[in-house]
Amino acid sequence: MSKNMRNKRKSKEGKSQAMSTNLKYLSLGILVFQTTTLVLTMRYSRTLKEEGPRYLSSTAVVIAELLKILACVLLVYKDSKCNLRTLNRVLHDEILNKPMETLKLAIPSGIYTLQNNLLYVALSNLDAATYQVTYQLKILTTALFSVSMLSKKLGVYQWLSLVILMTGVAFVQWPSDSQETAAKEHSAGSQFVGLMAVLIACFSSGFAGVYFEKILKETKQSVWIRNIQLGTWRVGDCCRDKIRR
Repeated sequence: MSKNMRNKRKSKEGKSQAMSTNLKYLSLGILVFQTTTLVLTMRYSRTLKEEGPRYLSSTAVVIAELLKILACVLLVYKDSKCNLRTLNRVLHDEILNKPMETLKLAIPSGIYTLQNNLLYVALSNLDAATYQVTYQLKILTTALFSVSMLSKKLGVYQWLSLVILMTGVAFVQWPSDSQETAAKEHSAGSQFVGLMAVLIACFSSGFAGVYFEKILKETKQSVWIRNIQLGTWRVGDCCRDKIRR
């Protein structure tokens, strides 16, 4: 291999690594923006005082799941080289012709549906900052379920990070003078309800996430197909909940 060829190869590898690094930072920035905006928007919509009935949390969950399904279908369409026939065949073969594979996602679907509705309950009873910090306990529950269900091993620094996380959440919940203002807005009972809702959501999020990861590792189906199957179940769960009401 000539020297010029090596230089070109190194140059391409350098550009590829730089692009990968930029993409990671961009993804992180988008994730932070999306998470922060979502929490503030949900909090505002659940505490806004106006005439008339408030929207149902199940309605918001259904719309979100439909948008996720649409996004995953578009990604499968892209992987199918933008061919509608190929897309139709993939969806038919991977979803309709494999009912048992789709049935496996019924459990995480129900748990995710419960979790999403609990988050609306939590934001109706807690301020955004307390909710956001407390909800980070899902990192701890995910780690614990990963160790128990996937036999993963965590290093010393990882366990130390989880301990620091728990300490931070404990300090957020510690009573202080600044909570007197919040007490005027929410009673002690409503704050307890919000806290319990967040904690249950953390455990459900951890279990459902690890269970979903386990399913992905055991099958050859793409993550987009699995998300379509999961979203279909979740829309069905929410619709059944609305019919019961």
